[in-house]
Amino acid sequence: MKSILKAINENTILISDGAWGTFLHQRGLQPGECPELWNITHRDDVFAIAKSYIDAGADIILTNSFGGSPIKLKHYDLQDRTAELNEAAAIISREAAGKDHFVLGSIGPTGIMLMMGDVTEDELYRGFCIQADALKKGGVDAFCIETMSAIDEAMLAIRAVKETTGSEVACTFTFEKTVNNEYRTMMGVSPTDMVSALKEVGVDIIGTNCGNGIDQMIDIVKEIRTVDPVTPILVHANAGKPTFENGKTVFPETPEEMAKKVHTLIRSGANIVGGCCGTTPQHIRALVSSIRMKN
Repeated sequence: MKSILKAINENTILISDGAWGTFLHQRGLQPGECPELWNITHRDDVFAIAKSYIDAGADIILTNSFGGSPIKLKHYDLQDRTAELNEAAAIISREAAGKDHFVLGSIGPTGIMLMMGDVTEDELYRGFCIQADALKKGGVDAFCIETMSAIDEAMLAIRAVKETTGSEVACTFTFEKTVNNEYRTMMGVSPTDMVSALKEVGVDIIGTNCGNGIDQMIDIVKEIRTVDPVTPILVHANAGKPTFENGKTVFPETPEEMAKKVHTLIRSGANIVGGCCGTTPQHIRALVSSIRMKN
């Protein structure tokens, strides 16, 4: 498997993909329907989304497996198909990426908090192991544990991936600015808290995704760099801060506006940049053009 760390160490800025959920819904995914099941039932649609980001120039694409843990799949009575759905997700993205691009296995939060006692650490760990093993079998190069808010769950996921696959692991948390102008997750974790905890369990890449546009991500990256000047940072930014207009969530930042800000994000310390909610292949194409032109 290819090494993302090696590519970064060669002074390469890597460009990741953008939003997935929006495009699944555009292609017919209904509210309450399992996105991961589409890896079997609507394979061509999932492949088209992955390929659209490769065609836009992305170096990295993720897999349609964000909610692919047994605990999340249980909501759809699909927990017994965890391995099947995750392996299918990886195979699709691997096919779209070809040999010359990276595929990261996406692992999202379970939505269950350990402190509430609804699940044990062992159950959580074993679920992440099943997901990681299947994604690896499907051909991912590395993993992205993303949109985390709790340190205990993130650490279990990192351990599960490392001990099951030995692969490189990125982990991103989602932060919001508080009334005190500090960035915290919904569980009260700061960017610096995240760094110290995740380094203990051998994370390879740290970062942040969702919740913020590039302007806020610049601040978060700068805060991370005050305590860790060396670990690679991955940022998946929204297309600006969302607003609610006429009953719909709107992400205001155009591809051109996002591309104008990306160099400040990179100068602040980001090594991998891509998009989250509201971003499209056009946003990624604009990032590619801006970054490649500068380099």
